[in-house]
Amino acid sequence: MESTNDTTGVNFILLGLLNYTQTHLFFFSVVLMTFLTSLMSNIFMIMLIHMDSRLCTPMYFLLSQLSLLDVMLVLTVVPKMVGNYLMHIRSISPAGCGAQIFLFVTLEGGECFLLAAMAYDRYAAICHPLRYPVLMNQKLCLHMAAGSWLLGGVDGLMQAGVTLSFSYCHSREINHFFCEAPSLVRLACTDTVIFEFFMYVCCVLMLLIPVSFILASYGLILITVLRMHSAEARKKAFATCSSHLAVVGFFFGTIIFIYMRPKSYRSVAHDKVVSAFYTIFTPVLNPLIYSVRNKEVKGAFRKWLEKYFQ
Repeated sequence: MESTNDTTGVNFILLGLLNYTQTHLFFFSVVLMTFLTSLMSNIFMIMLIHMDSRLCTPMYFLLSQLSLLDVMLVLTVVPKMVGNYLMHIRSISPAGCGAQIFLFVTLEGGECFLLAAMAYDRYAAICHPLRYPVLMNQKLCLHMAAGSWLLGGVDGLMQAGVTLSFSYCHSREINHFFCEAPSLVRLACTDTVIFEFFMYVCCVLMLLIPVSFILASYGLILITVLRMHSAEARKKAFATCSSHLAVVGFFFGTIIFIYMRPKSYRSVAHDKVVSAFYTIFTPVLNPLIYSVRNKEVKGAFRKWLEKYFQ
C-alpha cells in the first residue's frame, strides 16, 4: 500500500517504473544490484587506468572519461528512483527536476561526442600507427574530452532552462522514473511546438554527427585492416575495435529508438523500459566489454590482484 506522502503543489510527481508486486520487487532488486555493480566496476576501471602506467595512453584516458560519465549518469537517475520507491514518495521539486534534465542531457550528449573521439583514436592508431603520437597527442586528447563535456553541457543547459520556463497548469504527473525533457514537455499548457522542433534538431545533431563520424572512421579502419598482410595484426585490430563498436551499438541504438521515432510509433511503457536499459544497464556493460575483450586491461587487473592479494 502506497503512502500519501507525495507533495502536489508546485512539485512534480514521478509515476516511476515499478510498482509493489512480487515480480516488480524482484526487478527492483535487479536494478539495485545493477546500479551497485555499475558504480563499482566503473570506479574500479577509472582507478585501474590511473594506477597502471601501461594504460596511460589516449585510448585509456578517453575510456576513463567514459567510465566517469557512466558513474555520474547512474548517480543522476538511480538514487532518486530507489529512494522514492523505498519511501513510497514520488514527488520531485522543479529544481530537482531541472537538475536531472541538465545532468542527464549533459552526460548523454557528452558520451555521444566522446564515443566519436574514441573512434578517431582507433582510426589514428590503426590507419596511421607511425604518426599516432602526433595525431593523438596529449593536448588534443584533453581538448577532445573537454569539448565532449562542454557540448553536452551547453545542450543540457538549454534544454533544462527552456523546459522549466513553460507553464504547467494541468497535471504534474510525469509518466517516467526520472525527469526527462520530452516527458515533461507533454505536461505543458503552453504551445511547445517550436521547442519540440528545436529539441528534435538538437537530437539529430547530437546523434547523427557523431554516428556519421564513427561510421566514417570505422569504414577507413576496415579498409586498412583488410589490407594488412599479418593475420595476427588483423585479429588484434578487430578485437580492439569490436569492443568499441559494441558500446557504440548499445548506446546509440537505444538513444535513437527513444528520440528519433515518429510520435505515432511511441509508447510510454516501451520508452520507460528502453530508458531503463540505457541509463541503468548500459553503464554496467561498458567496463565489462572493455575488460573482457582487452588484453591490456586484463593484464593490469591481474597485476593489481597480485599486488594486493598475494
